[in-house]
Amino acid sequence: MLAVPGEARGRRTARDWAVDTLAFCGAVLVGLVVSDLSQKYDRPPAGVVAADLLLGGLACVSLWWRRRYPLGVALAAIPALTLGGGAVGAGAAIVATLAMYVRRRPAIAVLSVYIACSVAYVLFVPRAGGWLGAGYVVAYYLVFFAWGASVRSRRLMVVMLRDGAERERIEHARQLADSRRLERQAIAREMHDVLAHRISLVSVHAGALAYRARQARSGAGPVLDGGEIATSAGVIVDNAHRALEELRDVLQLLRAGPEGNLEDVVTVRSRIADLDGLLREARDAGQVIDVRDGIDAADAAALQPRAQRAVVRMVQEGLTNVRKHAPGAPATVRLSGRPGAGLSVEMENPSATRPGGAAIPGGGRGLVGLRERVELAGGTMKYGTEGGQFRLRVWLPWPGEKAGR
Repeated sequence: MLAVPGEARGRRTARDWAVDTLAFCGAVLVGLVVSDLSQKYDRPPAGVVAADLLLGGLACVSLWWRRRYPLGVALAAIPALTLGGGAVGAGAAIVATLAMYVRRRPAIAVLSVYIACSVAYVLFVPRAGGWLGAGYVVAYYLVFFAWGASVRSRRLMVVMLRDGAERERIEHARQLADSRRLERQAIAREMHDVLAHRISLVSVHAGALAYRARQARSGAGPVLDGGEIATSAGVIVDNAHRALEELRDVLQLLRAGPEGNLEDVVTVRSRIADLDGLLREARDAGQVIDVRDGIDAADAAALQPRAQRAVVRMVQEGLTNVRKHAPGAPATVRLSGRPGAGLSVEMENPSATRPGGAAIPGGGRGLVGLRERVELAGGTMKYGTEGGQFRLRVWLPWPGEKAGR
């Protein structure tokens, strides 16, 4: 049964009151006119006239409950509609309501009973109308039933359109929330990778400078000269400035709003060609790095920006982890691959066996963010300790000519 606003909660709206009042008054007026004409021309027995007026009046009164109980009102009106006359006006509203609010099969079944009873009455009761009256009765029921069915279809279509619009609104809101969440995650990865690398370099240089100063004060080491202090301070200042610049880029993206694009901000600083500068900075901080580069520089330059950024961030994260967890340990970086065969990047360093100076703090999110970055680029990532060596492996797709051609 089609839900009715207001009625389902036991109250009518102002519009419902107006429609029901009009339907009741119209049904009473039409019923009196038709009953008077029937008495004037058909001259039915007095008992039939009285029954017709009584049942027609009850049918008119039942219109006030036709919305809430459409099937019950329709079944109760069968005797009144069989006689016709006084219930003609009420019958139109009852049949239309039956088609509007009751499922198709029970509604058609009740309509069939109406037609059968009314046609039998006009055919077999003298002066009730004969075949002409039977045709009128069938047309009468079918017209108002079809009108009610069309109203029901229109209402159902409006309900479906509203539901579809609501589902579309919810889906749009979900997609918007997902896009915002993914963008926040991407920004968080960039901020982590940038700051973790730069701050770890600052920490290493500052720690080394502090260690040399303590050694000099205790007499266990040579006295620091001005040139060494100036060099270390310059490296610290340079990395701090670079960290601020890269952080400013990300913050500028946040201020740009929805039209900002993370790709535009970070691609310039995240190319495979930038690996040389990254490795040089790490070596300047005292790291021992063995690089085995097996890829062609021209091919690497044509690699997708997202894949290039994943490679740079992987090496950056790996070097940062060595400084954090295995200070002083040598690291090996291997790059291999070609278009059509994929790009492989491996990093290896001895596992930490002893603390090396002040620990650099970390939240443990670097490898998680790196895995997300690699998966977004369509690649895979594995890491773990094997034989006392920590290994980090990444494979990324590299579109191009098929391998072996």
